[in-house]
Amino acid sequence: MDSKRITALRAIMKREGIDYYYIPTADFHESEYVVEYFKARKFITGFTGSAGVAVIGQEEAWLWTDGRYFIQAAAQIEGSGFGLMKMGQEGVPTVMQYLGEKLQEGQCIGFDARVVNTNDAKEFAKIAAKKHGSLKTDNDLLDEVWTDRPALVHQPADVLKDEFNGEATASKLARVREQMEKEAAQYHIISTLDDIAWILNVRGNDIPHVPVVLSFLVIGKEDAMWFVEENALSDAIKEMAAECGIIIRPYEEVYTYAATIPEHSTVLLDKRKVNFRITNALPETVHIVSKANPSQLMKAIKNEIELENTRKAHLLDGIAVTKFMYWLKKNVGKIPMDEVSVSDYLQSLREQMEGYRDISFDTIAGYNANAAMMHYKAEPDTAAKLEPQGMLLVDSGGHYDTGTTDITRTFVLGPISDIQKKHFTMVVKSNLNLANVKFLYGCSGISLDVICREPIWKENLDYQCGTGHGVGYLLNVHEGPNSFRWQYRPGFDNPFEAGMITTDEPGIYLQDQYGIRTENELICFKGEKNQYGQFMGFENITYVPIDLDGIDKQYLNAEDVKQLNDYHKMVYEKISPYMTPEENEWLKEYTREI
Repeated sequence: MDSKRITALRAIMKREGIDYYYIPTADFHESEYVVEYFKARKFITGFTGSAGVAVIGQEEAWLWTDGRYFIQAAAQIEGSGFGLMKMGQEGVPTVMQYLGEKLQEGQCIGFDARVVNTNDAKEFAKIAAKKHGSLKTDNDLLDEVWTDRPALVHQPADVLKDEFNGEATASKLARVREQMEKEAAQYHIISTLDDIAWILNVRGNDIPHVPVVLSFLVIGKEDAMWFVEENALSDAIKEMAAECGIIIRPYEEVYTYAATIPEHSTVLLDKRKVNFRITNALPETVHIVSKANPSQLMKAIKNEIELENTRKAHLLDGIAVTKFMYWLKKNVGKIPMDEVSVSDYLQSLREQMEGYRDISFDTIAGYNANAAMMHYKAEPDTAAKLEPQGMLLVDSGGHYDTGTTDITRTFVLGPISDIQKKHFTMVVKSNLNLANVKFLYGCSGISLDVICREPIWKENLDYQCGTGHGVGYLLNVHEGPNSFRWQYRPGFDNPFEAGMITTDEPGIYLQDQYGIRTENELICFKGEKNQYGQFMGFENITYVPIDLDGIDKQYLNAEDVKQLNDYHKMVYEKISPYMTPEENEWLKEYTREI
């Protein structure tokens, strides 16, 4: 990456009187994945990972990213003029701590207020105030440096049909308004795209592999304002909007509209998500109630139609991934293949499934040492060639008319060492521990995460990410508030509710050696209720063999063996009707009892 970009940006900063400029990985909606137009942090640093922020001063520049990307980021920012801040590591300051220390008396912090959430903006304001400094947030300085910036494009959008959504838009709006009433709020501003898509029962493709529509929604007591590119909407969407009292306005008008909300109104919004430009436009006398959007929890608890459809999606996905596993195991070493070609082949199998729409995220296919980088992305020019030895980790998923999937399998392609087998088995044991747990209602992912990590922690190993995340219904492959993680994070401590879908994906990653992960999806359900309370459990809805070539049975107890055998019996029963006779002979072997 050319460090001249930093030099050009610093010249603009100097002209504008900005001493430190902050560039997050964000769009106007705090989306996890963003379109090329919003990839300013990637442009300025050269780092292509999905998570990270940059701070540029006149003398130094830093990139912050998390443990998934330490290896990748260090390689990609070399020679860019940026140093690496490893988030969460001992002695590494947060962005706020760094600026609090570095900002001098009277200096200015700059950022584009449309891509910074309100809570973060307030923290920047506190830092500046302590030094009698200022904020400058009106402009995106990258516009002058990024001369060939891609255009912001709005893709066609349509209604999610009744047989797939399980609840009408009018009903969802009524439920949201009930929650607004509890907060005495006359208005509810929503900027998170998956919430908007869920409430309105619409799906688009404004972010690659994320079926959402770039828009803002403001719900009032009687009607709602939807700020969206009208030309991208189908006639069915416009009819739905008219029936539900939803007024369609241009996308960019949300900021001017915010300024017209009546004084002394109460507005419900989530300051962690709504951008600073919007909240800063509200009249000063408006009272803001900052809480998670009510739709976040509603969306996470899937209704019976969504659950049944999701099981169908996982059956389709299981057929595709199992056929892929058969093909891979039979052909490695016999035909040329690399990380990109096998990803393409897997996608081609998914494309043959009924109701397939898209992959749910960019496939991660890492061979041997590349798999140690949790979010590695193979490129055609540098993709590793696969040989009949070692292991291939493939993390992938699909969007179907009936739902969204996310699965990881680590495939043994040939001889592996005893320690690799031990680690492979520990990961499977961890996965099974969580999938088969019983717990009392009230537990969150913080309560349950240790059950998964315990076999790995016993080896003095760990993985620097969460154990699992919620999965949307034909929406974001990552959604909250449900997750598995041992460290507390605000907003991710909600008790597990029946109908939530969460991934179970422990792993072991050894830098420059190999990476192993086994990932299934789990539906939370209610079990027995007795004098001790409501017991809960998980239904496993991922139907793909776990590679028995990686299992060393000496590291499994009798319960582990039963759980693995029961899982494989289910996989065979689900998948075998859709396999060829030759595939089924192979499937019997790879779902055999051990």
